[in-house]
Amino acid sequence: MLEAVIVDDEIKALQSLSWELTNFSKEINVEASFTDPFAALEYLEKNTPDCLFLDIEMPTMDGFQFIQKLQNKNFPVVITTAYNQYAIKALKNEAIDYLLKPIDTDDLKETIVKIKKFNYNNYTSNKLEKILLNFNANNIQKKITINTDGKLVFLESDEILYAESDGNYSTLFLTDGNKLVLTKKLKEVNELLPQETFFRIHNSYIINLNKIKEFLKTDGYVILKSNHKIPVSRQKKSDFLDLI
Repeated sequence: MLEAVIVDDEIKALQSLSWELTNFSKEINVEASFTDPFAALEYLEKNTPDCLFLDIEMPTMDGFQFIQKLQNKNFPVVITTAYNQYAIKALKNEAIDYLLKPIDTDDLKETIVKIKKFNYNNYTSNKLEKILLNFNANNIQKKITINTDGKLVFLESDEILYAESDGNYSTLFLTDGNKLVLTKKLKEVNELLPQETFFRIHNSYIINLNKIKEFLKTDGYVILKSNHKIPVSRQKKSDFLDLI
């Protein structure tokens, strides 16, 4: 059973679609419905339905603005509208389908097929990700799991030279010369890396202790085997010396 949410400022249109879904499909249950888009956004921050039916023409916030404000987009969106000219724009704004009002039963059935296909593909992807993460967590020689660019990358500690902060982003520098950009702060990256191998030597840097070639005491820098020069902060210097 698919759980649906409906957002439409016209109460009659909302009730009509709810009735259509309830009476013409045994596969969808209307979990919640809203005439106020702001209340709907608040609800969707805490709940993830299987699909969202969204009206375009709303006075306080149109459907496209609503989509842009959605924090959670892990469910398919179906646009409902009385105006055919919105169809192409709807599909470009992350909607999987659109329905013209008054909604035709056959069109609704086709939309439900698309919703089920979307959710199946999404479920399969999430399930595979969980399998990979669980396998890695239970693996004796545990690898470091990095989530970046919509994929999971599994690395050995020895493959990472150092990590560098760039505000809300971080970059991992690898021994093969490649880089991985992560949408994580350095503090979060530090929690991913094994503490026995990696050390946050500076507010902006985490280094692999096994990759150190030299420590320049006077200058306050370490030289890695890759010849990268990384600063050592004064606050971290004492702890760093204890480690090496």
